[in-house]
Amino acid sequence: MPLQLEIVTPERLAYSDTVDAVFCPGFDGELGILPHHAPLLSILGLGELRIRKGGQEEYFAIAGGFLQVRPDKVVVMAETADMAAEIDLEAAEAARREAERVISEGYAEPADLARARATMERALLRIRVAERRRREGPRSRA
Repeated sequence: MPLQLEIVTPERLAYSDTVDAVFCPGFDGELGILPHHAPLLSILGLGELRIRKGGQEEYFAIAGGFLQVRPDKVVVMAETADMAAEIDLEAAEAARREAERVISEGYAEPADLARARATMERALLRIRVAERRRREGPRSRA
C-alpha cells in the first residue's frame, strides 16, 4: 500500500503523488516513513528529502517546516522545497559566493550576518542536492 505524499510551501504545492517511502531531515536526524507508519507530527530541519517510488528515488532540498503523518497521507509543510532537477546550480553558486562575501567582510550587522549564514546553508544544500542529481541521475533501487 503506497503512501499519499504532499510537499507544500507557502508559495506552492511542490509535489503530490503516491510513493513507497519518504526520508526527511528531522530536527534531530533523518526520519523514514513507510506505509502503516504511526501518526506523527515532527519539526523538520534543513536537509535533503528523498522519495522512493517504484524503485526510483527523487531528491528535494528542503528548509525547515513540519512533517505530519496521518493514516491516509504524509504532508511535508516546508519553508522551501526545491526538487533536485529544478535547482538552478548557477544561482545557488552565486548565492553562496555573495553570502561568503558578506561573512568574510566582517562589517555586517549581526542580523545581516545571521541572514548571510542562513543563505549560505541553503545555497550549499541546493548545490549538494543538484550535484548529486547530476552525478547519479535518477537513482534506481532494486
